[in-house]
Amino acid sequence: MLLIAGLGNPGPQYARNRHNVGFMAADAIARRHSFSGFSKKFRSEIAEGTLAGEKVLLIKPMTFMNLSGDSVGEAMRFYKLKPADIIVIHDELDLAPGKIKLKVGGGNGGHNGLKSIDAHCGKDYKRLRIGIGHPGHKDRVNPHVLGDFAKADQEWLEPLLDAIADNAELIAKGDDAGFLNKIALATGTAAPKPAKPEKTPAAGGKTAPAGKSHIRQARNSAQPKTLPTSGPMADMLKKLFGNKD
Repeated sequence: MLLIAGLGNPGPQYARNRHNVGFMAADAIARRHSFSGFSKKFRSEIAEGTLAGEKVLLIKPMTFMNLSGDSVGEAMRFYKLKPADIIVIHDELDLAPGKIKLKVGGGNGGHNGLKSIDAHCGKDYKRLRIGIGHPGHKDRVNPHVLGDFAKADQEWLEPLLDAIADNAELIAKGDDAGFLNKIALATGTAAPKPAKPEKTPAAGGKTAPAGKSHIRQARNSAQPKTLPTSGPMADMLKKLFGNKD
């Protein structure tokens, strides 16, 4: 059995907060894979379903973020799960908006929800970090994380949540690299920009000016800027072309 915990704060006033992106991801997975409706258990809202043939319990702790471990730990002990059976989805200040990371273990980065889960479940669980960006100064962190996503954020947020839900089976199978690759492709972050065509160097290693062929450039560079008006060369030119003064 796999336990996927999306972190956030309960209540409609927090529903669109950046801090609640874990709740949003859990909801997206439940919708995409036809999980049961959410019900109350373990001081959480839980939904049951399957991913890649694996039984999965989706859990949204209702204990508020700082006590997330109370709820997740209770569910883990009830089902006799190990930390390796748990995936926690949460917001991450130190990632740019829309970027994600997936890894087992690691520090909590000052995230109070992770601190609580570490205390109740140990640290060897998988974390799916969803970047919300840093406001730039520690004094603005609380208003940032407890503020709603901006309208402009919807351009990356909705496609990212959809991609996480669409490819959640890869997490259940333990194919982390495949999951990250699918997310990158779905959100466009892996597509390289087309390379600009390189200009062909002209004779002498300089780039030919646009609109001029190398032959014309060579001819122009070979011609003298002014014609002689006196001397043997001038006399020869007059014989060939006549005097057109």
